Amino acid sequence: MDKAKVLFQPDGKRSEGQPGESILHLAQRMGLDLNSLCGGLGVCKKCLIVIKEGGSILSPLTDTEARFFSEGEVSEGYRLACRTSILRTGDIVVEIPFESRTGQMKLLASGIEAKVSLNPAVRKALVQLRKPTLKNIEADAENLLATIKEKYGIRFGSLSYEVLKRLPAALREGNWNVSITIRQDEEVIAVEPNDTTARLFGFAVDVGTTKLAGYLVDLSKGKVVASASMINPQVPYGDDILSRITYTNSNPDGLNKLASTVREGIMKLIGDCCAEAGVEKEEVYDVVAVGNTAMHHILFGIDPEYVALAPHPAAIRSSLNVKAREIGLRISEGAYAYSLPLVAGFVGSDAVADGMATEIHMSEEVAMMIDIGTNTEIVLGSKYGLGACSCASGPAFEGARIKNGMRAATGAIESIWIEPDLRIRYKTIDSAAPRGICGSAMVDALAEFLVNGLIDNTGKIRVEKGHPQVRRTDNLSEVVIAEKGETVGGEEITVTQADIREIQLAKAAIYTGASILMKNMRILPEELKRIFIAGAFGNYVNPENARIIGMYPDIALSKVRFVGNSAGSGARMALLSYDIRRMAEIVANKISYVELAADPSFNKEFIKAMYLPHEEEKRFKNVMKLLRNAT
Repeated sequence: MDKAKVLFQPDGKRSEGQPGESILHLAQRMGLDLNSLCGGLGVCKKCLIVIKEGGSILSPLTDTEARFFSEGEVSEGYRLACRTSILRTGDIVVEIPFESRTGQMKLLASGIEAKVSLNPAVRKALVQLRKPTLKNIEADAENLLATIKEKYGIRFGSLSYEVLKRLPAALREGNWNVSITIRQDEEVIAVEPNDTTARLFGFAVDVGTTKLAGYLVDLSKGKVVASASMINPQVPYGDDILSRITYTNSNPDGLNKLASTVREGIMKLIGDCCAEAGVEKEEVYDVVAVGNTAMHHILFGIDPEYVALAPHPAAIRSSLNVKAREIGLRISEGAYAYSLPLVAGFVGSDAVADGMATEIHMSEEVAMMIDIGTNTEIVLGSKYGLGACSCASGPAFEGARIKNGMRAATGAIESIWIEPDLRIRYKTIDSAAPRGICGSAMVDALAEFLVNGLIDNTGKIRVEKGHPQVRRTDNLSEVVIAEKGETVGGEEITVTQADIREIQLAKAAIYTGASILMKNMRILPEELKRIFIAGAFGNYVNPENARIIGMYPDIALSKVRFVGNSAGSGARMALLSYDIRRMAEIVANKISYVELAADPSFNKEFIKAMYLPHEEEKRFKNVMKLLRNAT
């Protein structure tokens, strides 16, 4: 079949596209940096491209694009890559503008971590074997097994195939001295010549919807020797869980594609960490992975379809152990990949890892853990009982569905404040010229607008106040944050009425989840002694502003603790201690899951939570009075 020749600028990369293939799909095949928060559904407007040549051999403008673009933009060649398909052969030149690229995202890899006693699932031992003679000819495998039993009291019935293949050469190269790697005193997973007992490494990875964070750990010393993070390479296929599940269902090889994509991402992190620490990939003998249920299923090649369908069952709830090579992780051939247990269809092993890191399961006092993300998990309780729920907070905090929204990358406006003269000011990541607004700044904007009277407690922009940066054009109210001459693209960056509604929806989802969970567990707000805010977004948000808009229960800021990437911390703890794995299994089984959609008060609570901060006008006035008295 004849193909079209496509040149992508400014990358200068060329490829051939088949008739019927979208420009987005072609860019993804080539590994180009082209944003697509909605996974190609045509609703986020982030895969903006400019057709420089060959427009006549592409599909015509769709109704969706006609709504997004002005006549002037259409005449300049503006299209959505997900809605632009190749019709026939010919030459095409596509420009991917700066604002359509994900850029270098500001990722958080560190987090709180409880102390654990070093007791990894794998350990090494030096074994000296009897050298066979003509009078005592003993098979290598039986010789090794007998020596291990004699020296360490461990009896193995047989050796794995991958160990057996390496055994004869290892024994003779080491002059019958070999280092063995034993997993949980149940299996020899590696054999190496001579003494390599000091070279024992493991890898922990937090597989987030938006990011991957990995940690290379020296298991003989209990120390992290290198860490790395990256945007989850699945992001071009959808920015949230449901869009990725949809991709796996609507594409014949969708599950394999997403699985191989995230596995290669993990391998890149392993490679980067090993290069930094001077470690060979073959010296990594154990992997611990955590993530929400959908990410867990996709990583392990398990169909996530039914997670998205009521009653949202997970395929497995208990912990999972598979050979790392079976899921494409090219490390020590006998190594395993382990996942902490899950709680439910939308509360995964990352929430269990959060709990282990914050030790909420050991707390005498009532605490709440909120891991803020596209899918926000909440765990509530103490050593006397735990409950959990999941909130569909959506991708608004990551910039999706926000007019000038973007992820926390270079040039993103990350904080906003209003000066005493009411002038709106901002700060960008890396002090670069502004490209858009990320989630932390949107929280700032709502809080600052509310306190300074630019919006009311319903979130409505008060144009009548006459603020010079507040305007109404084409029936759209908006607040100008950055003027045309200040920005990268030469266009104003604004916060619109629709943007405010998106953040209200996201924060209302979180507050409603916390409220219903507390109601189900019969816990009053005054009984909360601590709130742990986890996740990269939570770590960068201004805690006072988050409280002002009602993102979490209204308690003293002194009781709010930001714990960073505690899911990654919990994964490291499970890597360092097999006892943590056993404890995680017990804790996960004790967590009572609350399905928010099944609660009869959900709609009522959600509507109340849409207010700023989170209830009726009377409460709003009381909160505002306290805030103004405090200032």
